Amino acid sequence: MKPSILVAATTTPDGATLSLHRRDGQYQLRVGGLGLMSTTTTGSEMQLAEVACERLGAGGRVLIGGLGLGFTLRRVLEVAPAGVSVQIAELMPEVVAWNREHLRDFNGGLLDDSRVEVLVADVVAVVTGAAPGSWDAVIIDVDNGPFALVDHGSGRLYGAAGLRAVARALRAGGRAVFWSAAPDPAFVRRLAAAGFRATAVAAKAYATAKRRSHTLFVADRQR
Repeated sequence: MKPSILVAATTTPDGATLSLHRRDGQYQLRVGGLGLMSTTTTGSEMQLAEVACERLGAGGRVLIGGLGLGFTLRRVLEVAPAGVSVQIAELMPEVVAWNREHLRDFNGGLLDDSRVEVLVADVVAVVTGAAPGSWDAVIIDVDNGPFALVDHGSGRLYGAAGLRAVARALRAGGRAVFWSAAPDPAFVRRLAAAGFRATAVAAKAYATAKRRSHTLFVADRQR
């Protein structure tokens, strides 16, 4: 097996090292030396987009919190109806730059798609500062879900006040979907308390995986 090559690295607001590595033409994001996501395990990110777009109509507006390696964005653009517009809120400008420079052959070129607007910003600030009903779908894929890993400040989005802000930023009948590395029944209860009809869906890390190791929290705003 070929060795992993460090491509780029930066420091997160929490002081951890966020790094991009390449091996055999594939890439992996790591935080503190631990694997965060890779170009070989994209199944749950793709499913995240599919679930979020299930109720999306023509001309819908989508917010994606967290760019990562761009696979959620790619799938949204593949499955969304005509006229969709997508905003991406990515906290780390380096992640945006890495997608453009090192990952262009994967999904980096999609950042220049006319349907896409990239916001180098904290998704918490974007959501809390949004006008009511700003989006038809909100997709949150930051850190490890309710268990913050990269930026502990993003944990605010998973608390009661943050979830109320997400509900307010969605149109009536809109959908929010949260990616998580693990189940969390308490989070489902917090979603319900914030006015969502909430369910947890198990998802595979990659298509041929034998078990569904990730969790998608699907939250539909009540009309």
